[in-house]
This record gives sequence, C-alpha cells and structure tokens, in this order.
Amino acid sequence: MADQTQPWAERTVDMPPAPPPPQPYQRGVAQVQPRVTAPQAAHEPTGTGWPEPGPDPRWAPPQGYQRGQWRIGSGWTVFGALVAFICWGIWAISTRTGDLTSPVLTFVLSLGVAAGLFALCRLVGKIVLERQLGRPRRGARVAHLITGVFLVGVGVAYLRQTEWVMDAFNWVRGLF
Repeated sequence: MADQTQPWAERTVDMPPAPPPPQPYQRGVAQVQPRVTAPQAAHEPTGTGWPEPGPDPRWAPPQGYQRGQWRIGSGWTVFGALVAFICWGIWAISTRTGDLTSPVLTFVLSLGVAAGLFALCRLVGKIVLERQLGRPRRGARVAHLITGVFLVGVGVAYLRQTEWVMDAFNWVRGLF
C-alpha cells in the first residue's frame, strides 16, 4: 500500500493492471493477409539499353489537352472584350446614324485583330518557351493578358471618339 503520511495517499490505491478482455476483432484495425509473391524471372538483356532521361521529344500532348490550356487565363480576354463592347456601344449610340453596319463591322474587325494578336502571342510563346528554352507552357495567361489589355485600349479609343464622354472627362480634369 502507499505511504499514508501523504494527504493524497488515502484516496489512491495501487491496482494491478488488468488484462484486456479478449475480442474477436479490433475496431479500426484491418486484418491483412500476407502477400504471396510469384517467383521473378531473371533479367535478360535485350541490347537496347536504358531510355534517355527526360521526356520523349516525339511525344506531344493530345489536342484536347492543348485546347484546355487555352482556357487558362481567359478571364483577361473576356474582361477586355466586355469593356470594348460596352465602350463600342456607347460610341455607336452616340454617332446617331440609323445604319449600324459600319460600327458593327468596325467592332468585328477589332475582335479579329485581337484574335490575331492572341495567336501571335501563342506562337511566340511556343517558339521561345518550348523550343528555345525547352520548358512547357502551363497555360495561356500571358497571351490572354496581352489580348485583354489590347481590347481595353480599343474600348478607350472608342470612348475618345465620343464627344460627350471627352467633354465630361475634360471637365473633371479641369477641376483638379
């Protein structure tokens, strides 16, 4: 028994450890059967040697993979196209011409130039990054960013041709 001179000793009793009750299984522990391995055949050299380290230069990702890479960063282009469309609409309405053929053709031509700029950026990225530097491209973020900035510039150019917008801009600038 414990020393009774301590104030806590009368409340503490030494108990022998009890063996755990036998259980048919242990909760949370899976029973794993030992793996049976087949005999391994001896290595027979074929004379071709080991493959070169690194990716195979003849391998190319499938087309669906490359199209999926174009979507990465597309928010920049969508934002630029939205800004250009809104600014074009303000410009087209302010011209007060009954025929919208010329303004629509102008906007479609601007979108065509933006698509060409995107294709040029992707081509430059393929030549510089993949062929010259030997590293893969992870998306089209930079090409989309450049295209989006171009489209925002197109929208600003449409607004600069709108007389009442420029009058308001000059009035605000004159306040400061």
